[in-house]
Amino acid sequence: MAKITVEKTEISVIQVNEEDFISLTDIAKFKSDEPNAVIGNWMRNRNTLEYLGIWETFYNPVF
Repeated sequence: MAKITVEKTEISVIQVNEEDFISLTDIAKFKSDEPNAVIGNWMRNRNTLEYLGIWETFYNPVF
């Protein structure tokens, strides 16, 4: 697993089928000692929900 450093914070990067994915948990740890709460707030955010809906319509034909 590779790591990148952003603002002195290490973020894990994994590659699956030649695509890179970054760790949201590592990013959330930068914001708070409670990364689960940060991610939960992101997932309830209206902008996040709108983004996920748009993403699904592009990449999931049976959405």
